[in-house]
Amino acid sequence: MKIVAIVQARMGSTRLPGKVMMDLLGEPVLVRDVNRLRRSELLDEVVIATTTMPADDHIVSLCKERGWPYFRGDENDVLDRYYQAARTCNADVIVRVTSDCPMIDPEIVDRVIQSFLDIPDIDYVSNTLSPRTFPRGLDTEVMTFEALERAWMEDTDPKLREHVTPFIYRNPELFCVHAFVNETDLSDHRWTLDTPEDFAFIQAVYEHFGNDEFTCQEILEYLEKHPEVVNINRDIRQKVI
Repeated sequence: MKIVAIVQARMGSTRLPGKVMMDLLGEPVLVRDVNRLRRSELLDEVVIATTTMPADDHIVSLCKERGWPYFRGDENDVLDRYYQAARTCNADVIVRVTSDCPMIDPEIVDRVIQSFLDIPDIDYVSNTLSPRTFPRGLDTEVMTFEALERAWMEDTDPKLREHVTPFIYRNPELFCVHAFVNETDLSDHRWTLDTPEDFAFIQAVYEHFGNDEFTCQEILEYLEKHPEVVNINRDIRQKVI
């Protein structure tokens, strides 16, 4: 069984263009994201799924420089991009992560994957489903290739195809879906990158630790002592589908 994390990445962003290549403690955000993912013990491969747009040549150049596998596909039909990337790398299980999560925790990624592996006949497990209990920015979705393929074939809504998985988790009569829930509700934390305020928050965390090897628990302990850092992006509202 081949378990592959597919990281969607592009330079275009409505609220913060070029965010995946912004400098974060001497490395692009995307590098920080991938570095953390590659510490997962259950992932066999991390693949970057970018677009065919000329602006994303920068991402491809970075992939080539770092020796990362990548796939280029449609900018707007991200579901097709994911499916084609998964098919190209012969993935049996797909872990969906986005490139705007440079604080993604490999241990939590592994916990979600392990939950998926432990449930018979499961199609999809995620820590983003209701009730959301993890910080936004640690989002991890795990699915079978068959579930992804069925969504790719049957989802006809262009808006939903931009987000890859809604067809799966909104159709529990078609798929076996499970919400991975944390023991403590941490959903009020925002650790994702979508605005300049988000970047200032993430930058403060990285500057404190001086590397990208910190854990979720270490972040929480730091933020408890520094509420002023939490306040940097507290008022940002997440875009909804």
